Amino acid sequence: MARGMWGPARVAPVGALTLTALAEGIRASQGQPWGPPAPGPQPQPEPEPAAGEPGRAATAPTVDGEPLSPPPPQEPAPGAPQQTPWSSWEEGALADLAVYTAACLEEAGFVGTQATAFTLSSALEARGHRLEDQVHGLVRGLLAQVPHLAEGRPRRAALRVLSALALEHSRDVVSVLLPSHTPRAPRAATELWRSLSRNQRVNGQVLVQLLWALKGSAGSQLEALAATRALGEMLAVSGCVGATRGFYPHLLLVLVTQLHKLAWDAHPPDTPKVWAPSHRGPPHSHASCTVEALKALLTGDGGRMVVTCMEQAGGWRRLVGARTHLEGVLLLASALVAHADHHLRGLFADLLPRLRSTDDAQRLTAMAFFTGLLQSRPTARLLREEVILERLRAWQGDPEPTVRWLGLLGLGHLALNCGKVRHATTLLPALLGALGEGDPRLVDAALGALQRVLLRPRAPVRLLSVELRPRLPPLLDDARDSVRASAVGLLGTLVRRGRGGLRVGLRRPLRKLVLQSFVPLLLRLHDPSPDTAESAEWTLACCDQALPWGLLEEVGTEAHYHSPEALSRVCHRLVQWYPSHVPSLLSQTQGYLRSPQSPLRLAATLLTGFLVHHSSPSHVNQDLLDSLFQDLGRLQSDPEPAVAAAARVSGQQVALLARVQPQPCGWRLPRPGRPSCLPARPLPVYADSPFQHCSPPSRWGCSGPG
Repeated sequence: MARGMWGPARVAPVGALTLTALAEGIRASQGQPWGPPAPGPQPQPEPEPAAGEPGRAATAPTVDGEPLSPPPPQEPAPGAPQQTPWSSWEEGALADLAVYTAACLEEAGFVGTQATAFTLSSALEARGHRLEDQVHGLVRGLLAQVPHLAEGRPRRAALRVLSALALEHSRDVVSVLLPSHTPRAPRAATELWRSLSRNQRVNGQVLVQLLWALKGSAGSQLEALAATRALGEMLAVSGCVGATRGFYPHLLLVLVTQLHKLAWDAHPPDTPKVWAPSHRGPPHSHASCTVEALKALLTGDGGRMVVTCMEQAGGWRRLVGARTHLEGVLLLASALVAHADHHLRGLFADLLPRLRSTDDAQRLTAMAFFTGLLQSRPTARLLREEVILERLRAWQGDPEPTVRWLGLLGLGHLALNCGKVRHATTLLPALLGALGEGDPRLVDAALGALQRVLLRPRAPVRLLSVELRPRLPPLLDDARDSVRASAVGLLGTLVRRGRGGLRVGLRRPLRKLVLQSFVPLLLRLHDPSPDTAESAEWTLACCDQALPWGLLEEVGTEAHYHSPEALSRVCHRLVQWYPSHVPSLLSQTQGYLRSPQSPLRLAATLLTGFLVHHSSPSHVNQDLLDSLFQDLGRLQSDPEPAVAAAARVSGQQVALLARVQPQPCGWRLPRPGRPSCLPARPLPVYADSPFQHCSPPSRWGCSGPG
């Protein structure tokens, strides 16, 4: 027999006992009938060594050259079942059998491999705690020799030895296997982990040891990677997730927190570069192993829909990104609320102590989970509403913007639950105050939470109309696309909830807010952001139904076809219904003439021309006309040809209206001798206008632009 890590080979390592006799003795001590594990040749007893033969009876068995002596007896744990002590010769025989099994494992073709492995596993199941000194050597031998064992009973018998060892020595088994389970680990490690996973008697103990190894590997990325890979291999085995009962939420949170640490270690927060979609996050080997372990945990527990939802929403990619990790946690929490609510109570309870953790990754991940789980009405009721509200309001005072953002999202989720609107006096100040934040995430979260407040029964429409009137119009022109779209949508929701009061002449603050926002909404139909443009169309439709204007067709035509004819009809109605608001409408439009975005400059130029055309001389003062004429004059040299052409046409409309005004000193427009002799002002004709083809210029008494 070859010499190797198990020490020198022996001719008769079991002394005076044959393997069969030892197995019969073990079975008899357990009260079980003995039967051979499988038909086949059994190892024959070796002849007893002569008394004077050197190196035999006088030499004690060794492993790796060290004397093999039985460990000291252990005191039984209180309440543990008492075990019958073995005699000294039985202990020696068991130690010899361990050495013999090791030798068999070293020579994969040895005829006694199956019998010795089966016998040793029986002995270990009976008295496994007697072999602490041999556990590490046996596991290393299994790791080295299992790939060389024949498929079938010999390999299954060897894997049973590992399970028997893990039953009493799970910590030692895990400590030996973990260093071998690296990205370049042999397949034997994978097979050994999966064999442990299939054994219902030991898989729970091994999973717990792996969980503690992962939590205790803060300073060793290699150890953390090995523990993560081992968890993934075990959880991938069907039925293994049942062994996680009692610590499933804890394991889920540890894996998600591990992704947070990996993402921030790979891309520190102080790095100014924002990750591109191609930059997936931490190194593929570690992050992907953690994600696969998380997927296996969810899928094995019946959460396949959670995995599918995360894939469709890009949640897995977000989880591994430093700047998107918390968004991924929120998506995961939402998917769990929708498709795996049987673990929500355990998760919620496990999150509470983590909210005050000094570790940033653990604390922020717990906050994101806590925020997402508030969407579940039964889960949120585990704590009193006042307690949750107090905690979320406390987050608003945190100097970290991310914490304030999560608090605002939590307030929005809290507002979704029935009966929470009675806390409006507490919710609204925090939400309204966040509208002035510089971080777009905070403003978006506050706008979304306010929208949820409006969706509840008995929403405070009048109060919000008053409070939002000075705050909302500036957000309609915010430079951030997401903020503009959210602000426009919030106005539409507010108008929709106050529709009944607007129709009967009530809700004057809301009516003033709508008229104050009409020009921005109309021009945002041409916003470069598709979300903002769609939101503006929906909000204008809500305003049309609430007031009512009867302009729904014109708004839709202008939104989808940019029709000057439809825009002209809109301006004509506005001037007829709200003549006193014409100066305000023109002043608002004038502000967009200086917009850096050419679509908005063009739309504002057309809107100015039509508003001026449909206005009477008494609606507009000379100062406003002068200012408009100057701005339009500057636009006539705009780099965008369409804007320059439209500015010439609209400037002509301003000049025509100024001619019928009493002329102040310093007015720079040409003055005719008698205004009453002036012809009627022609309708402005813009490039690509339907008027050019269906309405000849002579009909309007004008020769065209210029």
